[in-house]
Amino acid sequence: MSKLRFQALHDIHQRFKVEFNSKEKPVDLFRKNVFGDKAMRQYLSTVSYESVQNAINKGDNIGRITADSIATGMKTWALEKGATHYTHWFQPLTGATAEKHDAFFEITTDGHVIDKFDGAQLAQQEPDASSFPNGGIRNTFEARGYTAWDPTSPAFIYDKTLCIPTVFVAYTGEALDYKTPLLKALNAIDVAATNVAHYFNKNVSKVTATLGWEQEFFLIDKSLAAARPDITLTGRTLLGHASAKGQQLEDHYFGSIPSRVLVYLKELEQESLQLGIPVKTRHNEVAPNQFEIAPVYEEANLAVDHNALLMDVMEKIAQRHHFKVLFHEKPFAGVNGSGKHNNWSLATDKGVNLLSPGSTPMKNLQFLTFFINTIKAVHTHEELLRASIASASNDYRLGANEAPPSIISVFIGSQLTRVLDELEKVTDGKLSPQEKTDLKLNVIGKIPEILLDNTDRNRTSPFAFTGNKFEFRAVGSSANCASPMTVLNAIVAQQLIDFKSSVDALIEGKKMKKDDAIFNVLREYIKDSKSIRFEGDGYGAAWEKEAKKRKISNNKNTVEALKAKVSASSIHIFENLSIMNKVEIQARYEIELEEYVKRIQIESRVLGDIARNHIIPTAIRYQNVLIDNVKGLKEIYGEEYTAFAKAQTLIIKIISEKVAIVNALILDMTDTRRKANVLELEKRAKYYAEEVIAFFNTIRKHCDKLELLVEDELWPLPKYRELLFVN
Repeated sequence: MSKLRFQALHDIHQRFKVEFNSKEKPVDLFRKNVFGDKAMRQYLSTVSYESVQNAINKGDNIGRITADSIATGMKTWALEKGATHYTHWFQPLTGATAEKHDAFFEITTDGHVIDKFDGAQLAQQEPDASSFPNGGIRNTFEARGYTAWDPTSPAFIYDKTLCIPTVFVAYTGEALDYKTPLLKALNAIDVAATNVAHYFNKNVSKVTATLGWEQEFFLIDKSLAAARPDITLTGRTLLGHASAKGQQLEDHYFGSIPSRVLVYLKELEQESLQLGIPVKTRHNEVAPNQFEIAPVYEEANLAVDHNALLMDVMEKIAQRHHFKVLFHEKPFAGVNGSGKHNNWSLATDKGVNLLSPGSTPMKNLQFLTFFINTIKAVHTHEELLRASIASASNDYRLGANEAPPSIISVFIGSQLTRVLDELEKVTDGKLSPQEKTDLKLNVIGKIPEILLDNTDRNRTSPFAFTGNKFEFRAVGSSANCASPMTVLNAIVAQQLIDFKSSVDALIEGKKMKKDDAIFNVLREYIKDSKSIRFEGDGYGAAWEKEAKKRKISNNKNTVEALKAKVSASSIHIFENLSIMNKVEIQARYEIELEEYVKRIQIESRVLGDIARNHIIPTAIRYQNVLIDNVKGLKEIYGEEYTAFAKAQTLIIKIISEKVAIVNALILDMTDTRRKANVLELEKRAKYYAEEVIAFFNTIRKHCDKLELLVEDELWPLPKYRELLFVN
């Protein structure tokens, strides 16, 4: 066994158990380190508090004098909490969060030290914009960029640092982050949905998009991760033969959480609650060492911030528990990958969920309006929705082991399918009653009758209605939720605008009654969007053929998918809703293409390094052991040795063949990479997606065969059975 692998396994067995105990109740911990409503009421004047509330609820600007007052109260609160620094916490287009810490203290002209934090420091900072991805918006010598306070997401304290959620924009005003377009998309859906909601309730003044994410992840021992260059550098295993036991027994899902993992999750929950992240659910996922944590649903912008923060916190706490968190969508071949299901809905300021059916869905015209418009939006913009979840890592996950396919479709369940089918046939404007459906469980005297949910579950559907929300299942576990949420809210906002225009035209032009006009437009939408609805198995070849027949796209890799982001229809939506201009859209397209190329390039180089510098030398070393064994048998048995050395000779031959094949493939892959690197960006990305990545599975297949042949004691890398089953 290699020294590194031996030491990694030894460290696990010698590992002391990290204990974590807290006597504080979750309700007492919640928002303990957040400058939320309770803290603002205590530390701000009435005028300042109302100013923040108006900024949150109405989008009003906060004046400089008021900002100074807010900053003073925030600083007092933070210092009392033990904070020593402050930072503008933002989400650049790297996929990670960013922060630059400044100490509160300053030295006055007379040499005294004071704590200083005013409105200017609260409202704006100037980080270097050239070092973040910008898609050509900023040159290196044009480094200035600004972070600007987002009062809708409360400040919080982490590691003695006051973190102020902000947007990040270039000196010339273009968005350089995920949050800025999201906020604009949320404003667009608020305006559009509120206008439509007025058909049913004139008192609605605001509609909020809500989000509940489900964060899936793997936990492996950090010593084992450190012994795997592929995990360390790419976040996934590029090599490794499947363990004899994987997830086939289905014994991990919802099973008893391993003790060491439970201790980690307890501390994670305690820390999350203090930061205002309303984590509620934890459980084992399907694959070994795979888990999930999920919160209570929140307003979408806050939920996005909380997910980005949670991922940071998860990694930091994991270090204390000697774990490494894997957010990669497919860290292990042959077992489930990890997603981040985005559960999305719309809620009015009157407490009504617009996607919650009534007791009789066919009579609930408000529900049907928002339900059908969402389906129509997905139908019209399915390629853009697919592009919103595109990444090199998610490409490995989509369409495998319960992950939805790359074909975007909508699942609504049998009952709602019947509802829409019946509505489609109505010609006289009259709706027949739809009775409740009861599920009667045949356990007499034990279980009462249960109202059947109006949808079933379809794990192969990328976009499913699940009772009172849509679940966007195709989002990857490492993704920033802002990207799919920006797109989803934008396309639904545009659809609602178009819907209202059509309804108003019937009311004003053809003098139709409001309900009749709404129903007539919805009925046409049902017909138009029928092709996007699919209730069957998304994995089958039959669905691919059927989707093609229905003219639904099937962009299987990121390079194909991203083209939708710069299509004329996508640019029109973003510009029409003032979410992004053409320059910002094109910049994001180039950034994501560049990231794709770099990630596949890194994987290719790491794969070549491991295969040539770890696998091949190990195989040859074992081959030499076998050769010496054969020579020894010949010395003992003379010409009769062949009968005793048949197995050894065969293994020697196979090793030679595999080594030669792997070496040749690495040379070809390297040469292919060189050819790709001289091409312009779009062609380079396409070449990596089609030519370079084509080597990966073949090289892996031959290396994994060598893993089965070579003596376990010599094998240099921790194996799947150790990564997935050693706690």
